[in-house]
Order: sequence, then C-alpha cells, then structure tokens
Amino acid sequence: MNDSTTSATLQANESVLLCEKQDGINLLTLNRPEARNCLCETLIEALFEKISDAARSREVKAIVIAANGPVFSSGHDIKELSAHRGDPDGGLGYFEKIFNLCASMMKAIVRCPKPVIAAVTGTATAAGCQLVATCDLAVAGDDSQFCTPGVHIGLFCSTPMVALSRNVGRKRAMEMLLLGEMIEAREAVDFGLVNRAVARDKVLDEAMAMAGKIAAKSSAAITIGKETFYRQVEEPLGQAYETAAHAMAANMMIADAEEGLDAFIEKRTPHWLDR
Repeated sequence: MNDSTTSATLQANESVLLCEKQDGINLLTLNRPEARNCLCETLIEALFEKISDAARSREVKAIVIAANGPVFSSGHDIKELSAHRGDPDGGLGYFEKIFNLCASMMKAIVRCPKPVIAAVTGTATAAGCQLVATCDLAVAGDDSQFCTPGVHIGLFCSTPMVALSRNVGRKRAMEMLLLGEMIEAREAVDFGLVNRAVARDKVLDEAMAMAGKIAAKSSAAITIGKETFYRQVEEPLGQAYETAAHAMAANMMIADAEEGLDAFIEKRTPHWLDR
C-alpha cells in the first residue's frame, strides 16, 4: 500500500468514525447517519483501529461509543454484503472476511484493558445490538429500541447471539433472536442488555459521567479487574475462584494497591500511579 493509498484510507476511516479525547476519555462517534450507522467494512476497521490504539495508550482511561443521527446502528451494511453475490464463490469469501473482521473488533472491545461504554440514542439492531451487548457498560435513551431481526430476512443473527447470550438470560436472548421483535429501553434494562435508561438528551452526559468516574480510579487495578471478569465468567466455579484469587494476589502487589490501602488507613484521597 503506497503513501497516498494509506492517507486516503485513514481519511475515510476518520470520516466514518469521529474521535474526540477529553480528560482521559476517548469518545468515538459512529458517523454514517445517512446509512443508519450500519457497520460497513470501513467503519468496522476504524473501530478496531481506535479501540486497539486506546488499549495501548497510557493516557486513555475509558472509551465511550456514541453515534450521530437518529439511529445508533442498524447492523451490517446489507448492500455492501449483497454486492458480493456476483463474486466467483457467490460471496462466501467476503462474507467470512467481514463477519470475522467484525468478530475481531468485538473481541478487541472485550480484551481492551480500558472499560468501553455504549451511549445509545435511537435504535440498535442486529450487529448494532451486538455492539451494545459487547461494551462493558451501556446507557440508553428512554426512547431507544433494540432488536436482532435477522430471522425476518432469513439471516439468523448468529454473531450478535454471541454477545447477547453472554449478557442476557438464555430465555430472553432466544426470545429476541427467534421473534426478532423490538424491545424498549426499559425492557432492555430489565433484560440486562443496558445498565441505565435516561432521557435521550442526557445519554451522552450520563455515559461520559460514568467514564469520568472510571477514569478517576486506578487504571492498573481496572485493567486487572476487567481482564479477570471476562476470564472467570467463562470458567467453572472452582476454576473461577482460582483465577480470581490469583488476580487478587497479583493486584495486591501493584503500587496502586499499596497506595490505596495506605490512603484508606490514613483517611486521605489516594494518589494513583497507574502501576
């Protein structure tokens, strides 16, 4: 790839995904409102890139994912997918590429040591709903709706199912997947898909406030905690406790744990070293 191609790619990525940095928080804004913020290949790549960059940055403490326009995300770009039906293999190679690319982006969010918060306004459907479920926390507008509607078009939401089934009870997840019906924000809170439902114009403020509270904590401790959470939740009970006990012991050895405990005993505000 030559320099001009690289520059064009970076500019394209920047246009579909805006990035604003403030007080240790990266605000990533999906910016394809005219296309209902569907997850085209370029947007998926941009999200993967920005999440990966944030994971490596000492300055970033938390990430918020928001969206411009009336729709948070309508899922995969169906037109982009359908355009490959004419490929020699009927599109199979491209379909595998795009779904694996999207899976890599979702896994990058889970594996990112920085907590990721979805700030949802409007609807989040299919892979858009998957993105919300994948984030560590989610705040939604009280008029937001969520859906995994693939069953209506003969394309079962199998990849969204992975994140959904790990955040929502089995019966609830299967209800969403098999019926493909919209659920309201308050119902999404009851399901466990989102943490809070607030007025639409307060969503970003609420998400940024949550991110700010996280950013004020020890990032070293947060990193250990997030990694341990996702590891132990997939393990049998006995192994999960072994994992957690090892993590607690390792956490006790970091400078911030020593500082935090001393500050607690001395009744003062801790000064985090983030190590």
